Amino acid sequence: MPYQAEYIWIDGTEPSPLLRSKTRIVPDGKEPGIWGFDGSSTNQALGHDSDCVLRPVYTCPDPLRGPNDILVMCEVELTDYSPHPTNTRAKLRAQVEQFADQEPMFGIEQEYTFMKDGRPLGWPVSGYPAPQGPYYCGVGGDKMPGREIVELHTAACIDAGIGIEGTNAEVMMGQWEFQVGVLSPLDVSDQLWVARWLLFRIAEDFGVFATLEPKPILGDWNGAGAHTNFSTKAMREDGGWDAIIAGCEAIGKRVDEHIAVYGVGIESRLTGAHETAHFTKFSYGTSDRGASIRIPWKVAVDKKGWLEDRRPNANMDPYEVTAAMVETVCGDAAGK
Repeated sequence: MPYQAEYIWIDGTEPSPLLRSKTRIVPDGKEPGIWGFDGSSTNQALGHDSDCVLRPVYTCPDPLRGPNDILVMCEVELTDYSPHPTNTRAKLRAQVEQFADQEPMFGIEQEYTFMKDGRPLGWPVSGYPAPQGPYYCGVGGDKMPGREIVELHTAACIDAGIGIEGTNAEVMMGQWEFQVGVLSPLDVSDQLWVARWLLFRIAEDFGVFATLEPKPILGDWNGAGAHTNFSTKAMREDGGWDAIIAGCEAIGKRVDEHIAVYGVGIESRLTGAHETAHFTKFSYGTSDRGASIRIPWKVAVDKKGWLEDRRPNANMDPYEVTAAMVETVCGDAAGK
């Protein structure tokens, strides 16, 4: 019996790319092979030469349709099968291959904000809700809008086999978070993009938009980030503390290069307030949520583990962020 394959890809919209998808009916017993799309409608080609190629790179069960249907994350290629200029996954593939011996691993904390009728979900038509304070990990129908979407999204990720580790309400009303990892650079990035697609798709059914905008409400309200937890084999082993500090120092030497790929609008979020370090400065410290990189207290006690880069925006591309970290930290450790 034929099954449905939802092909998902990242488009060429600037300054922040969008997710796109379309459905292919695949004959029973066949794999979801290479497909194509009109790149002139996704900011990835001109009308006189509009064909782009979709190459499947990650598949998982489709939790929204049926037991035989699948989701297919794709790389975008040109018609000669070379990576499309918008294909950021291709660079990450090269980094993973080069530094495979260091076994880099990631966990990403994806924050987002539910929006409806031009304002965060649950906010009054005019004015503001009660100040930040009761919303973070809160309970109560008057202050936790969107929980039904969160529950459905969590279950969908589990059913899809995505490595979701948890969810929680965040500091601003209408803002939530889920975590994916701990996984290899390609796996965490592929799965985060599919988890984002599932979030957007499920929110559709409620007439709600889940935005990754890093500062959806200006003023004295928390922004939305994608804190990125990173480790190498050397960091995770006994005596890994020195490798963790070396990693922090290496990242600190390439601040501008990292900020450039940490998401559009980062200057509006990394102001030095609301649990952030200023985007022009760099620091690291144990348990310090005001630092660029936080070293968890348990890591400091065990003298091994991981580091948490708190600077990436919610709208960051995980292929670019993980590639930057692998290139910087693993390249420094390898003397490259």
